[in-house]
Amino acid sequence: MITKRFFDLFFALLSLLLLSGILLLCLMIASIDTKSFGLFVQDRIGQHGKTFRIYKIKSFSDTTQKVTSFGCFLRASKLDELPQLFNIILGQMSFVGPRPDIPGYADVLPEKDRLLLNLKPGLTGLASLKYRDEEHLLSTQPNPLQYNDTIIWPDKVRLNNWYAQHRTFTMDLTLLFYTALPFLSFDAEKYIAERGG
Repeated sequence: MITKRFFDLFFALLSLLLLSGILLLCLMIASIDTKSFGLFVQDRIGQHGKTFRIYKIKSFSDTTQKVTSFGCFLRASKLDELPQLFNIILGQMSFVGPRPDIPGYADVLPEKDRLLLNLKPGLTGLASLKYRDEEHLLSTQPNPLQYNDTIIWPDKVRLNNWYAQHRTFTMDLTLLFYTALPFLSFDAEKYIAERGG
């Protein structure tokens, strides 16, 4: 969609211009806080199952492998995601789409569930909004990895495949609106049901 790419590129460049000071400040504090370079780079699965390198502000210590106090703030505020504006500018990501996972998830889905791989991964999306408190939810589980793999991940696949089939530019704007205003409740299941899902 040309409109979507133009929107992504324009607003990623504008956001980078407006937020570059905050990004650099967070990067410097993260470097001091983690005692290492504050940029986190990791391979993720992108459009058509191709691997790309995602950028984040580092929120954990390499020594302890635990999230730092500043890292908790970064994650809660989503400021750790700011470097992904570069991924959007490079055309690897979009503002709205399925969140990109590490290898071993989307890339090994059966054919019937791979529709979401036709899309560029996004900063936010339908599944992201439903599971915006995912870290807290996982922290309450006795086996977080098992809960993610058997409950959360299959549900995310369902939501992302529904989005892939029904997405519109208006839907993207709606999802961005609720992402930008996290104090407003968003019911993903109700949203789908109202559209015949």
